[in-house]
Amino acid sequence: MTAKHPGAADAQALAEAVAETMWGRDRAANALGIRIESVGPGRSQLSMPVRGDMVNGHHICHGGLIFALADTAFAYACNSYNKNTVASACHIDFLAPGMENDTLDAEAVERSQSGRTGVYDVTVTSRQSGKTIALFRGKSYRINGEVIAGLADAPNN
Repeated sequence: MTAKHPGAADAQALAEAVAETMWGRDRAANALGIRIESVGPGRSQLSMPVRGDMVNGHHICHGGLIFALADTAFAYACNSYNKNTVASACHIDFLAPGMENDTLDAEAVERSQSGRTGVYDVTVTSRQSGKTIALFRGKSYRINGEVIAGLADAPNN
C-alpha cells in the first residue's frame, strides 16, 4: 500500500484491519452483543440482538441502546482510515420501536469528509419487520494518532 494513493483493495484491507483492532478493545459493543457484519472505507454495517435485558418500561428496546448501536456503526465507519476520529456531535430520530427478540441492523455511510471533519448517516432497521427504527447523523472530528499505531510510518510493500 502506498500512503498517498492506496488502491481500493488496500483501502478495504485497511478498513478491515482497523475494525478488527477496534473490536478487540470495544468492550461496550461486545457487552451489547453488537456484531460487525461488514466494513469498508467510510462505511460499516453492524447488528445487535434485542435481548430481554435491553427493553424499557414500555417493553421496547431502550432508545439509549439503539443510539449505542448507531454510534458504534458511526465509529467504525469514521475510523476506517486508521486516523483516530471521535464524535463532535450526534443527532438521532426514533421512528419505530425495536422489539425484544428482534435484531437491529445499522448501516453507516460517509456523506462528507474534509480535513479533520466528516458527516456520517446511520440507518437502523429491524430485521424482523423491515421498518426503519432510527435515523442517526454523526459529525466526526479527527484527533491525533492512529487506531493501529505506527501503521502510517511502516515501509510500503
